[in-house]
Amino acid sequence: MTVSESPQMIDTPEEALTPREQRLERAAALLRWGAIVNGGLALLLLVAALIGGLQTVPNLFATLQSILLSRAPVAPDTAMAVSIFLLLIDISLLLILMIGVLAREIWLLPAVWLVILVNGAAIALLGFFPAALTIIAAAWAWVVIMRDISAFRVNPVMLKELRGRMRGVRAFIVLTIYLGLMSAFITMLYLVFTASTVRTTGSAAIGSTGRVLFAGLVGVELLLIIFIAPAFTAGAITGERERQTYDLLRTTLLASPSFVIGKLESALGYILLLLFSAIPLQSIAFLFGGVTELELILSFVVLAVTAVTLGTVGIFFSAITPRTLSASVRSYTVALAVTFGVPILLSFPLLNAYVNTAAGFGSGIGSSPLVETIFIYVSLVLVSLNPVSTSLVSQQLLADRQVVGLWTATLASDGSSIPAVSPWISFTIFYLVISAILIVLAVREMRKVET
Repeated sequence: MTVSESPQMIDTPEEALTPREQRLERAAALLRWGAIVNGGLALLLLVAALIGGLQTVPNLFATLQSILLSRAPVAPDTAMAVSIFLLLIDISLLLILMIGVLAREIWLLPAVWLVILVNGAAIALLGFFPAALTIIAAAWAWVVIMRDISAFRVNPVMLKELRGRMRGVRAFIVLTIYLGLMSAFITMLYLVFTASTVRTTGSAAIGSTGRVLFAGLVGVELLLIIFIAPAFTAGAITGERERQTYDLLRTTLLASPSFVIGKLESALGYILLLLFSAIPLQSIAFLFGGVTELELILSFVVLAVTAVTLGTVGIFFSAITPRTLSASVRSYTVALAVTFGVPILLSFPLLNAYVNTAAGFGSGIGSSPLVETIFIYVSLVLVSLNPVSTSLVSQQLLADRQVVGLWTATLASDGSSIPAVSPWISFTIFYLVISAILIVLAVREMRKVET
């Protein structure tokens, strides 16, 4: 096959799975079904929340709280919201464990027990008995993989890629240029902002200066991630095809999930290095005030999750397309659409009402509490689909109300309150679930026969 030829994929497996691979697939299936059952339960709770909001069933929230979250000292409606988000967190954790099983990652072994212990603590402390579903799925999968525990090791592809990238001069040149440009940007931003503030008000507010510098650095880092993450992963698989080394990799004992995850881990490892190296620059904002350590942590979480998801998008298109150019174009199209496209266009008409409600100003949306509640929750979902809006709303909640997780929004229609969660949490859950799904699809594409 020449470089100009494009392989055709057919929907049959490349080869029969070995007994070890069959057992690992069985363990991954257990974790996948655990995630599906948790998802079904979360959907049922959403329907129950709607019914309870309509008040068609009296004391529905109190009854469900006694079953789902009996030991949590919160209101019944808040208990319903907490239960749904705990289920969503368990879904993302089970999907991550599933990926680890398929890729035979060494970190899976302690991760399984960590998930079991955390869910056990949720049952003991909060009375969150749906966590038993996650415990059963994780424990059952552990029993299955115990027979093949020697198969789990540090990913060889990740080690090879990282060593090759860090041994050369190019990685350090890129890091130096990256930090130099960030330093130049923050210096320019400081000079421009202080000059304009002094010109208009006669003095520069130190707290405002710190917030502007911090927001500018996070914005630049997000912009760099949008262009760097897909670039590192869009050619991960197509590059092997174009160099005619893909067939050689297929003849080795390396499993397809290990290859996909190894390529992703090596790319994300360098991106995380860039993010960590910029933390001292972000910390300069502490000298001016107006920024807390929690804001620094939340910004890093949003940036890291965005990098993981965009890197996974690049891996997915690299698996389903024959050429690096087409994979890169599709990856950048999705990245730009997610960051600056449709989600922002959809979220900003609702973002104003959502932010106003969070600040306690009232949104003035009609006279129906149910309509206003639906409007706020829909806006919360739309905001959580976009890293820019997620960062803005999460930062405002933290600055105005010192809210990191759960909070209550006051309805302008009748003055009642409804439970909500900071957007960075739902953003992390949504993006991790999407990443896991894309990885599974990429692995399936690699297992197809090329003719």
